[in-house]
Amino acid sequence: MHTSLASPVLKAGVAKVDITPPTGERMWGYSDRAGVATGVLDPLWAKCLVLEVEEKRLALVSLDLGRCFGPASLSRLRHRLARNRGISCLVLAASHTHSGPVIKDDYPGKVPPHWEANALDKIASAIEAAHARVENARIGMGYGKVRIGHNRRQVNSDGSVTWVPRNPEMRQTSPEDPTVSILRIDTESARPLAVLVNYACHPVIFASDNLEYSADFPGVAASLVEQTFGGQTVCLFLQGASGDINPFHAVTPLADDAVSRRDWAGEQLATEAARVAERMTMQSDSPASLDFAEDVLAFRLRWEKEKFREGLRRYGEDFFADFAPAIREEWDLPIVTAVINKRITLMTVPGEAFVNFQMEWRRRCPAPDAFFVGYANGYFGYFPTLQAASEGGYGAVDATTWVEVDAGERMVDHALIRIHEMLGRLQSAPQNPQYK
Repeated sequence: MHTSLASPVLKAGVAKVDITPPTGERMWGYSDRAGVATGVLDPLWAKCLVLEVEEKRLALVSLDLGRCFGPASLSRLRHRLARNRGISCLVLAASHTHSGPVIKDDYPGKVPPHWEANALDKIASAIEAAHARVENARIGMGYGKVRIGHNRRQVNSDGSVTWVPRNPEMRQTSPEDPTVSILRIDTESARPLAVLVNYACHPVIFASDNLEYSADFPGVAASLVEQTFGGQTVCLFLQGASGDINPFHAVTPLADDAVSRRDWAGEQLATEAARVAERMTMQSDSPASLDFAEDVLAFRLRWEKEKFREGLRRYGEDFFADFAPAIREEWDLPIVTAVINKRITLMTVPGEAFVNFQMEWRRRCPAPDAFFVGYANGYFGYFPTLQAASEGGYGAVDATTWVEVDAGERMVDHALIRIHEMLGRLQSAPQNPQYK
């Protein structure tokens, strides 16, 4: 008599929660913004997806915020979820909207503001709810293309770099990546649970005159995708490597119909995302697998301390107090890599990577499907390519980039090594080749 062991299966659960702060909070993203939040254009959401294969559990959360929470807040969240739900890997990824509240790494007395503590509690409860609802799942991947943005760094023939925040004529620029990567997760009964939309473009349709909370165009896109699939489906927008990519109609004053510009960008992205998601083939991989690694890479400060301080002063120290952590010689940057069913991969970076890194990651990844997720599990400024750092321009040579100039390259290389290991293509010790 034989005993057959059931193959591991992929399980998934979803939840979402409104984390919009009360009015009166300072807003994040612009040095020339005056005043505090006075209202809400559209709510800020945390969307939660929990994936489980046997005892391995990964929680992925998209946040309608300018940046992720600081290390102390993330540590408390991880501890609660590990204790209560056995969540062993956590990814919190911000959309990078510039119409959200200020978030800092450190607060006076080590106590976050009430709205942040409340949001973290809501997020923890939502992840726990998502895990409580996990059920057998099928998964599908697909790709589309949409152009709603441009590269905001124009390299001129004389080698100088011009800052181009807006491009209403929608001129072609380079580099840019129009790829929309879509991951869809269904129940075994074919009910759509989640649609993940991975795309690279700064959510900065609104200019600094906007004093109302908004998820910007990613919020519009996610809402429309959810409407396409029905009320129980959760759409997570995962920002890509948007460090040098702006929407065509960036920083539009409210008087120039910024809301319509936001809606247009969101509708373009949602239409393509929904088209791809509706047509994809869903698979129940057997046996299912889930592998992940959470690593910390050490990087040194790019500048001499006094030069860095001078750079901060040029932008305004009050403004950069909301962005940069305390100046130190070395920073530890968290990197997550994951593989689902040996074919869908994910890497995260804790800040604003230039778009070439996303294209390079997808080109070099040994698995057929590859997500690049920025603004995840921390915020450490811009990560320009070596080429961009040599050329100059915003995000490449000033106080917006804090760590060594090869940080982006090293993070991509590290993630590729991890993925090769998870796929069994790299061994922990050298093997002796056998010849015949």
